[in-house]
Amino acid sequence: MEAVIAVVALLFLLFVALGAYVTVKVVGAAKRGVDRTLSQARRTVEDTTLRARTFAQPGPVGELAQLRLKLRTSMRATQDALHAGVAEDESLKESLALFDRLSAHGHELDGELRRLETEPDRTKLAQRLPGLRERTEQIIHSADSLRWAARDRARRFADDDLASLSAQIDMEAGALRHWTTERTNPASTWPEAPAPEDTTSGGQAWPETPESGTAEEQTRSAITPPGRRPTYPWQKKPRPESTT
Repeated sequence: MEAVIAVVALLFLLFVALGAYVTVKVVGAAKRGVDRTLSQARRTVEDTTLRARTFAQPGPVGELAQLRLKLRTSMRATQDALHAGVAEDESLKESLALFDRLSAHGHELDGELRRLETEPDRTKLAQRLPGLRERTEQIIHSADSLRWAARDRARRFADDDLASLSAQIDMEAGALRHWTTERTNPASTWPEAPAPEDTTSGGQAWPETPESGTAEEQTRSAITPPGRRPTYPWQKKPRPESTT
């Protein structure tokens, strides 16, 4: 009885632990989903604000907003491309590591540009713009290079796979149409040999030719003795020999 109670208590604890684990996982997934949604919403609001500043505030402030918008757009596109490609191509892990290092510089530059948006000294801000513009273009160029290289690699693999698949399909289609070749080009067969003729010697009988028949008749006529010659009226009768 005590063993049964211990087993039931153990099963109850296992179910409780499993329920707690599932609850934590569900809550964590929901929290990550909410955080992702909030991040996307916040990012959309920031991008919309930067676009509005680009058109509404000309001058150094508008140029800072434009630099931030270009930087964020390029970095986000590269991040999405690399994360999507690394699931299928393990060699992109090194590229992803390089992008993480580049992202550190990108976040630092974005934070600096954001702080300069509230700078009251427009003259100092205008003096720093060329250096900020150069750094932004350098980071954007590196991010674009990684993104396009990853896309070109994926497209090359896709083209090679498509070419191989097309060749295999052509071979299979040719094999499926093999019946047409058998109908149009039947296999050639040798004609049956004629039945051998029954000869007395039992050997092979060669067909007779006109030359051989003529030679045989001449030989037969030469061996057979001639018959009695016919007599004609104009021929004289032979005189009988006289006897004494």
